[in-house]
Amino acid sequence: MTSAGDSADGKGLPTLIRLCLFYAAIFLVSGVSLPYAGTFLRDRGMSGGAIGLILAVPLLLKPFTGPALAVWADGFKLRRSPMVLLLVGAGLGYAGLLAGKNLFWLILAWFVGQTLMSTVSPLIDVITLRRARTEGFNYGLPRGVGSSAFIAANLAMGAILTFAAPTIIALWIVAACFAGALAAAALVPPERVHAEGAKPGRAERWKGLGELMRNRTFLLAVGTAGLIQGAHAFYYGFSAILWRKQGIPEPMIGVLWGVGVAAEVGFMWFLEPLRRRWGPERFLILGALAAVVRWTAYAFQPPLWALFLLQSLHALTFAASFLASLRLIEKLAPPSAASPAQAINSALSSGFTLGIATLASGPLFDALGSFGYLATAGMAGLGLIGAISLSRQSRSLSHDRLRY
Repeated sequence: MTSAGDSADGKGLPTLIRLCLFYAAIFLVSGVSLPYAGTFLRDRGMSGGAIGLILAVPLLLKPFTGPALAVWADGFKLRRSPMVLLLVGAGLGYAGLLAGKNLFWLILAWFVGQTLMSTVSPLIDVITLRRARTEGFNYGLPRGVGSSAFIAANLAMGAILTFAAPTIIALWIVAACFAGALAAAALVPPERVHAEGAKPGRAERWKGLGELMRNRTFLLAVGTAGLIQGAHAFYYGFSAILWRKQGIPEPMIGVLWGVGVAAEVGFMWFLEPLRRRWGPERFLILGALAAVVRWTAYAFQPPLWALFLLQSLHALTFAASFLASLRLIEKLAPPSAASPAQAINSALSSGFTLGIATLASGPLFDALGSFGYLATAGMAGLGLIGAISLSRQSRSLSHDRLRY
């Protein structure tokens, strides 16, 4: 545990409060970009296929851009320095959305903005996980505040769009990025990338990344998390459309989405002690099991009362598996490769796997309707197999240590 002075880093606010405020700042971006990017692009004259392509490009390239940017970020003295630059760059990239209506220009602008923005989250997670461990607070608290800010931004933009043109979507995202850059400079603790203070050369940093990619247990962990998280793709893209076809009114659809995010926040805030007792491997199994049940049930268009119960499973399908993956990656990666490790995890779980599943969801929806959920239930099933394998490996290592 650190002293009160250390936890505040000499700037008056405790570390936990500062991290909560920073997570809130960056989720004001995604709270609008994720739900409303399609609305903005539609207003720019893009077809459904073009919108899907624009949104998918950063996801599909994230396995390459995410680790590369993380290695670049590890070349700084302080972890917050690259976050400031990434947020400024993201704001400029998103601003490019306002400069033209050409498909290739919009792909480029969205790629720059989304790629740089999505790199911030794994970088701040590295700091928050370490500070949570050394200062004794729950990582889920600042992350849950971020999710709450996501809901607030989502609701605010929904209200704004009742009287404003969709151009306001891009303006909000750009302004939030620049505000996030200021927040990174003012609020993120001045933590060194390397404890000894020396900055390793570029070749050494890439060597650390190569060692990670040769670690089979690490690859199994990120692949398993990617399958469980990627299984949300059909839900993200088509749940609202399918619920409308069931006759569920728009306000109630908004409530259903809110129930899912509220369950996620509640899990992160209140169930951290349970995760510590059970361990990340068991939580990953729990998240995968819940995903198989949830997506299989959605395939058969359950009634509204059942949807409320199933939406509460978002606490397990997303939050439990997300937190478990962060802890697993932190445990498996050496401290010198913490940023690239979390970037690789993010690249697969919220990047490539989700991107592939998103591209596949359209044809699945056209061909199968709600039964497209069965394909994502199958993804979750593969994730369950991986989670069980990780748990067995963990038990085997524990037994070996006890033996010796």
